[in-house]
Amino acid sequence: MAEDDLENLPGVGPATADKLTDAGFESYQSIAVASPAELSNTADIGESTASDIINAAREAADIGGFESGAAVLERREQIGKLTWNVSEVDDLLGGGVETQSITEVYGEFGAGKSQVTHQLSVNVQLPTEYGGLRGSAIFVDSEDTFRPERIDDMVRGLDDEIIQATMDDRDIEGSPGDEDAMEALVTDVLDKIHVAKAFNSNHQILLAEKAKELASEHEDTEWPVRLLNVDSLTAHFRAEYVGRGELADRQQKLNKHLHDLMRIGDLYNTAVLVTNQVASNPDSYFGDPTQPIGGNILGHTSTFRMYLRKSKGDKRIVRLVDAPNLADGEAVMRVKDEGLVPE
Repeated sequence: MAEDDLENLPGVGPATADKLTDAGFESYQSIAVASPAELSNTADIGESTASDIINAAREAADIGGFESGAAVLERREQIGKLTWNVSEVDDLLGGGVETQSITEVYGEFGAGKSQVTHQLSVNVQLPTEYGGLRGSAIFVDSEDTFRPERIDDMVRGLDDEIIQATMDDRDIEGSPGDEDAMEALVTDVLDKIHVAKAFNSNHQILLAEKAKELASEHEDTEWPVRLLNVDSLTAHFRAEYVGRGELADRQQKLNKHLHDLMRIGDLYNTAVLVTNQVASNPDSYFGDPTQPIGGNILGHTSTFRMYLRKSKGDKRIVRLVDAPNLADGEAVMRVKDEGLVPE
């Protein structure tokens, strides 16, 4: 949306419109879902004026009111489902990872969390008939986990039929047995993964804002952003906010960060996948003492929570712990050189 459109809102002049646009508030919809405090700080205006701007944007964007259940159902039909490449796991999730939702994957070191983020960064680019969303991916890397070589392995590990369909979709001449064509495909897939390394929690929060700008820039292109990975969500927060005295500040920042990610998912029909570290609960005498960190803030904000557990060799147990409309359950997969594969 052009800047002069924002000037139609009450209290928005050219200077304020410039500030809003620079901060990523380029449409009525993005302003409508902001808080008065957020808009006030961004545009250097009073909260009362910010409230008036938000209310006017809500009317213009026609959001914020009640709607029928039938209308909600119709809107939910726009939600995409992204495959894991493992049918059992897709079945657990009701068809795959949902757009407009936050999916949390937690587990101990070496459980395969980063493998999931890499695999989904490949899968999101596949044609829709093969479980992809034909979109690009954003990868916020807080633990130096992103490896382009792993993307290469996973692209080459796809079924030949999927590779051929993906080449045809991108106008790459050749076949899965043609090394030049495979190199061209791998390069094209890597080009559509936008990677940024987060150096601390404040930088990670800033990168979420940059991700929103990137999603906005690509919204009407041939390859819109359909996946946002954060690997891991909690590592920097855990390292920087130590002790009970820091807990409230940590949770407050984490809460804002999660809502920034959720907004990207809602506005741009993007699947948000975050990985999470775990801690051992010494008070647990029965069952698995492993618990995800992040507390209730993360537990309530994540739409889907999945627990990865190591088993023998390359086998992994995937457990759906929480979902709004799905029963808990488990599936088995393997992490191999070619990527995630069924058991």
